[in-house]
Amino acid sequence: MSIKPILYENNVLKMIDQRLLPVEEVWLEYTDYRAVAEAIKTMVVRGAPAIGVAAAFGAAFGAREIVAADYDAFAPEFEKVCALLAATRPTAVNLFWALDRMKRCAKAHRALSPSGLKARLVGEAMEIAAEDERLNRTLGKNGATLIPDGARVLTHCNAGALATAGYGTALGVIRAAVEAGKKVAVLADETRPWLQGARLTAWELMKDGIPVTLICDNMAGHLMSKGEIDCVIVGADRIAANGDTANKIGTYTVAILAREHGLPFYVAAPISTIDLAIPDGSHIPIEERDRREVTHSGERQLAPEGVTVRNPAFDVTPARLITAIITERGVVSGDYRAELLRLVSGKE
Repeated sequence: MSIKPILYENNVLKMIDQRLLPVEEVWLEYTDYRAVAEAIKTMVVRGAPAIGVAAAFGAAFGAREIVAADYDAFAPEFEKVCALLAATRPTAVNLFWALDRMKRCAKAHRALSPSGLKARLVGEAMEIAAEDERLNRTLGKNGATLIPDGARVLTHCNAGALATAGYGTALGVIRAAVEAGKKVAVLADETRPWLQGARLTAWELMKDGIPVTLICDNMAGHLMSKGEIDCVIVGADRIAANGDTANKIGTYTVAILAREHGLPFYVAAPISTIDLAIPDGSHIPIEERDRREVTHSGERQLAPEGVTVRNPAFDVTPARLITAIITERGVVSGDYRAELLRLVSGKE
């Protein structure tokens, strides 16, 4: 069983502090939407689907604080709550998807009493969390058919249970392949500068008993050239209408290496990660994070004081480098613009 990094119990949101893993397993508790926003911003919780789930609960907490006699008075205050949460991380579209869903829920139940509306919003956040894990399991089964028995699979960053409400996207595909009886070994890029692969992917796969080997980011090409990698699977933070995909910085490099070595490169993500309003990857906003993530490891300084630093948290992999995109509604390839539109619309 994969870990569930987000739990809602007794009116309290509990999240494992992913900044401390794998050394410490510390659960933090939240009842205030401002604190949830700070947790998203500072990466207590990370991974596009998990960010969306956390934001949904944050919105519900913010709604509880609003004093309003009716929906017309409630709506502008709720918009302010959602705006604060939306300002935390710009790249992961699931954040905005979840907040939009919470706002639509509020509008759809505008006839309820204020207390009834607030309770309904908590229920909506709980449904978003439950749906995420359920859809990840379906996504995993869809993608497991692409993983050969005995495959050695490279992944970049963490798109596992820790990045979702449970089970995972890219790692969900691997888990489903293992559950189907296949022998699968994972190679995990360390994923500088925040080391999600080293700290998180390796940790959760070891907990599940799935063979994992940690490698530095600059080793992937060498191992591909030696025939030690069979395919690549990664998650996504936003997929544009044409299939261009934003994921953790370094993913684009891995995709180029996979193409050079003739290896399949798969992206696994829920439908909520597809943003048809973005025509292509050049329009995806890329978050730049604090320089200290590059110059320091914890409190230890690694670089000269005052050196100029760039720290884009994501890059964009062009659709032409992606072999297939795996979702809970199926696997698509080829004409991504048409196929993604079909998936999102739900048309066969």
